[in-house]
Amino acid sequence: MTLNKAMMALLLSLAGGSALAVPHSATVDFSKGLEGWSGMQPLDGNGGSGIDTGMGHGAPALRTVMENFGVDWRTSSNQAFLGDYTKLSGVTLGLDISAQQIYFFNREVSRNVIVELRDYDNPPAGLPYTSVFYNLGSIDSTKGWQHLSVTIGDTNAMALPAGWGGYGGPDAHGPTLPAGRTFASVLASVDEVVFTTLQPGYMYGYTNFDIAIDNVTIAAVPEPSTYGMLLGGMGLVGWMARRKARSVA
Repeated sequence: MTLNKAMMALLLSLAGGSALAVPHSATVDFSKGLEGWSGMQPLDGNGGSGIDTGMGHGAPALRTVMENFGVDWRTSSNQAFLGDYTKLSGVTLGLDISAQQIYFFNREVSRNVIVELRDYDNPPAGLPYTSVFYNLGSIDSTKGWQHLSVTIGDTNAMALPAGWGGYGGPDAHGPTLPAGRTFASVLASVDEVVFTTLQPGYMYGYTNFDIAIDNVTIAAVPEPSTYGMLLGGMGLVGWMARRKARSVA
């Protein structure tokens, strides 16, 4: 049976047990448009971000050409990447990325690529959100297309796992989370996912960027209890479909 969008929304709400959806596996390859992802500004004659079909990666890519302190690509509307990560037993986030140019003070340089999960609920005083972030690795114009990713093996961890930083707390000893927030509490309400060359706590100068991304991916493994609720939801949807068919007959 093919599920329509309304049925899928019902299943997600049943699986989440609350207003928050549960992230699910998906890949955005930009062959169907942006699918909720965007760069820092629309593409125009002076640069910006837009879909490019000539990047040599076998498919369209989201390309950003601009001078700025850093560049990023984000979504706050693609529901596959948003919601309550603690309902997952594990999740992997990744993307393909290629730097055509990263030019700073008349020379080519490298930049790190960060994935940041932002929660806009209950932010610290004077800040728009709390987040956790991870350095996926470095890119430069010599490396061509690379696949960068990170796997979260314990979505209910209280402390920041190895390699992860937090945004919103005092950073005298490195970026940290604010008081009362944990790794799991941020993951429980992810409102925005960002891939960026701007790492919290670091200063940057104006740089010329020409970078493309493709195959932005989330691979989600639901908790066993979520599987049970999904199966229950599918049974409910099946019962509703049969009931509708009987009423039509």
